[in-house]
Amino acid sequence: MEVVKITPRGYCHGVVEAIRALRVASEEHPDEPVAMLGYLVHNEHVTREFADRGVRLVDAPSRLEALDQVDSGTVVLTAHGVSPEVKERALAKGLNVVDATCTDVIRTHDLVRRLSMDGYEIVYIGRRGHPEPEGVGGEAPEALHLVETLADVEGLELTGEKLAVTTQTTLSVWDTKAIIERLRERFPRIEVHNEICNATQERQQAAVEAAAACDVVVVVGSSRSSNTKRLVQVVQELAHRPAYLVDTAADLQEEWFSGARRVGVTSGASTPSQITRDVIRTLEQMAEPRPTSVTADPVPSTPGSGSPAEE
Repeated sequence: MEVVKITPRGYCHGVVEAIRALRVASEEHPDEPVAMLGYLVHNEHVTREFADRGVRLVDAPSRLEALDQVDSGTVVLTAHGVSPEVKERALAKGLNVVDATCTDVIRTHDLVRRLSMDGYEIVYIGRRGHPEPEGVGGEAPEALHLVETLADVEGLELTGEKLAVTTQTTLSVWDTKAIIERLRERFPRIEVHNEICNATQERQQAAVEAAAACDVVVVVGSSRSSNTKRLVQVVQELAHRPAYLVDTAADLQEEWFSGARRVGVTSGASTPSQITRDVIRTLEQMAEPRPTSVTADPVPSTPGSGSPAEE
């Protein structure tokens, strides 16, 4: 069995910068409490690493609710971004605010704010319950309509003269294509602003293309991560190959690879490289031929005969 390492995979630039920002904050303020407002990135291994450094995870259904649990010290805003109200309240509480928002997400915040100021009604394609739409929506709560499905589009009643649509950065062209087409049918004058992160699209495209030459694909990452779960889905839906999500090598099951000649491995944008390397090593060990021991049947002896050595 050959193990195919699909590239690109693993950390995107936004995750790298967020981890660097939190590491610096924890080192520069060793004598005061440091809290991350929600999961810095959607991977428990990263969260545990910083917990060992004394960084507290403060999680709640919304970032404002989480902020209520932070009274002093440094608060780190995650890569997914937050609403202006969260930033304002954090500063009003006298907290030292470290903003680790991904630059791609910042660009979407700027776009939505500018469109709103110019009088646009905005349709935002995103995942309900994900922190990124929560933050972006806070830029223009009266003007923004969150949609996740085609059914949501059918329920829209847009009356403004200026209409625009944009997207959560961690979706892909495949995720948004049908929704944007339907929006154009219903609202022909709507402007499309594609804010999809290149890293997300590139990883999905590479996984689908590589999967075509593989029998099975393993995706390494957390079930909390939407971009990681979507890697599994695009391989299954577009490449028509079995794909499995694993958090660590311990999750691998040998029966997945029965009869497989090539196994592809990729990982989500928030998955630490060492975790993926461990999965690859384990798969390579599984692929190695296993030694077999053969026990020869004993040679029957005849009375009075000696062993060959004795003879």
